[in-house]
Amino acid sequence: MSEYFDALETRSADERAAALASALPDQIARAKALSGYGSLADVDPATVTSAEALAALPVLRKSEIGKAQAADGPLGGYAALPAHKFAHIFQSPGPIYEPGGADHDWWRMGRFLNACGIGEGDIVQNCFGYHLTPAGMIFENGARAVGAAVVPAGVGQTELQVRAAADIGTTAYAGTPDYLKVILDRADAEGVKLKITKAAVGGGALFPSLRQEYADRGITCLQSYATADLGNIAYESPAMEGMIADEGVIVEIVRPGTGDPVAPGEVGEVVVTTLNPDYPLIRFATGDLSAVMAGTSPCGRTNMRIKGWMGRADQTTKIKGMFVRPEQVAAFVAKHEDVAKARVIAAREGESDVMLVKIETNKTDAAAYGASIIESLKLKAKVELVAPGSLPNDGKVIEDTRSYD
Repeated sequence: MSEYFDALETRSADERAAALASALPDQIARAKALSGYGSLADVDPATVTSAEALAALPVLRKSEIGKAQAADGPLGGYAALPAHKFAHIFQSPGPIYEPGGADHDWWRMGRFLNACGIGEGDIVQNCFGYHLTPAGMIFENGARAVGAAVVPAGVGQTELQVRAAADIGTTAYAGTPDYLKVILDRADAEGVKLKITKAAVGGGALFPSLRQEYADRGITCLQSYATADLGNIAYESPAMEGMIADEGVIVEIVRPGTGDPVAPGEVGEVVVTTLNPDYPLIRFATGDLSAVMAGTSPCGRTNMRIKGWMGRADQTTKIKGMFVRPEQVAAFVAKHEDVAKARVIAAREGESDVMLVKIETNKTDAAAYGASIIESLKLKAKVELVAPGSLPNDGKVIEDTRSYD
């Protein structure tokens, strides 16, 4: 296996800028031809040849795509192909639909798996979900790109996961950061020896203590930053110094609520333009916070680096690999006449995410809200009932108490 996925990773700044000057006008032209991009009507694609020129274009938010899909069909006029021409159509909360392809490294995840040392001869136990959401297919597509075999394990059924990993000889794990520990702990309890030495994780924060625990077990664990809309955005290399922007996207850091780039090193919202011709998202606002790191990675990859996920520009929070959005909390409250307010609190217990929902009500049976919370928020939660008027009057409905230091 090569140290680098391809020659693009080690290009000079001038080579990368020249390639962008060639590719970006074509991508803007593709987008301008689509019904969803009325905002580009007055843009001359030939003039958009750099990240600086790109910054003058409007930001696209996921809510806009959702509204367009509701009015104009499943992909809302933002895809270059009709829905039936894609290999997959996925659903995110909203609902919002995203297309997916099965072509070679369509999601650009192979670059990350290569950086993890995964390639021919490896068997990847893919513990990302395959149901409606794209994470399972994203990592499976990347594994094919590097020549690795895949166990499409999905989420849960830990006892069977251990048995499969042992029987098949799994050498690498793909999934959320904390679920690997669940598998390893179960294997230890059953006296089962596993051969996993590599882990490619995403969908949640990789806490330093958890990464060290894996290292102590002889497992190198690296993380990627990807979304259902964009595929891979940035990824860690063995240097573990920040996250390197993928070669198939342009990453900007802007002031939250605007499209204006911030000063180098300043924390802002991650805005991404993808060069994927099938789904040309232009200045797509992720809602995530990060910052550009100075210099280049010691690993030899030369693209810009970001500091990784540093929170949300809005209150939407990722818990156990799933986004929980303020509108979902509002939907829960609206279902119950006896509930005045609710506040979701993301926390950690050991090395696992937990979700607490505080509910303002005069009722006394917390268990009565469990099913409704799962229906609205798509996750199980601990429930605490509090007196009406006792939650802080600060506008927050989602609070993240986890430490990312």
